[in-house]
Amino acid sequence: MTMTDSERLELITGAAQEVVGVEHLEARIGDGGVIRAYVGFEPSGKAHVGWKVLATNLRRMLDADVNVLIFLADWHAWVNDKFGGDMDKIQTTGKYMEEVFRALLGHPEEGEGPGQLRFAYASEIMDSGDYWARVLRCSKNMSLARARRTFSIMGRDEASGDGDLSKFFYPAMQAADIFEMDIDLAIGGMDQRKAHMYMREVADHWNWTKATCIHTPIISGLKSAGARMDSFDHKMSKSDPSGAILLHDTPEKLRKKMRKAYLDVEQDDSPIYELLEHIILPEQGHITVTPKPEYGEPSTYDSLEGFIAAVKSGSIHPLDAKFAVADAISAGLESMRNHFENNPTLLDAVNEITGQ
Repeated sequence: MTMTDSERLELITGAAQEVVGVEHLEARIGDGGVIRAYVGFEPSGKAHVGWKVLATNLRRMLDADVNVLIFLADWHAWVNDKFGGDMDKIQTTGKYMEEVFRALLGHPEEGEGPGQLRFAYASEIMDSGDYWARVLRCSKNMSLARARRTFSIMGRDEASGDGDLSKFFYPAMQAADIFEMDIDLAIGGMDQRKAHMYMREVADHWNWTKATCIHTPIISGLKSAGARMDSFDHKMSKSDPSGAILLHDTPEKLRKKMRKAYLDVEQDDSPIYELLEHIILPEQGHITVTPKPEYGEPSTYDSLEGFIAAVKSGSIHPLDAKFAVADAISAGLESMRNHFENNPTLLDAVNEITGQ
């Protein structure tokens, strides 16, 4: 059935935490051309469950006939010292990430048309004669102080670039990527907001296409008490394996990790609740809590509010809440595990690279 423009807009933006500059997207929907969306990743290790939040948004876009580009930022990873700057390891991890997103998105058709998925590497677009001119233009009005403030997009503090000039070009490179690939929708977690806002300022200065920015929620590490203002120190990271759910974790490992997850029955903030709100309910529509038979009967919840209220009232024991979330996440990862069991080569290579 053909969607109306408003239905298409809702499908594209409805799962986002924030949409900036929606007027460009509205115009592109109205003109009938192929809408090009992009999300960029540094190839840096194994995938964690936060990627499923992005995948939920990307799947909606594919269903809305948006062309979705997964951009593997290999040179950006090199600048950010991933794998000690070993480009072979970075690009092998990029190939693994391609397979992860194919599996997460249900193996959609690939190409440059509406509703299709494609992949590109930074090393490919940097061969363009225009790319480095764009980087210089994107750098022209950025002060060193402003560049330092964007270092958080690399997961670094403001002092970390003092001995490495290349890091000061990172935000300009990220903006230039969007312009070079003629992107309509720039997608990322809320931690990428500073980079996207700078891109929009640059677009105004040079009269370039000002992409709509769609920002998705950040999942906290399992031991975190939740989000804190503009800091993203709480976010789930594969650099802390005990605090991160990796997409290849077994059901047993998930339960073991979740046992130690932060959950205060008096508080509304917990990574347990974030996983339910942003992954389980959008994918599965409900969660079932199954305590040991001597402690009660199974119960099912189809809203975050109802689940939190049951934990606060004591109707759900905190450990049962954690295990219910672990089991629901595990069920949602089954197809991912099956894919890599049948196609283990790239995962084995990344395991060797990361030592995991």
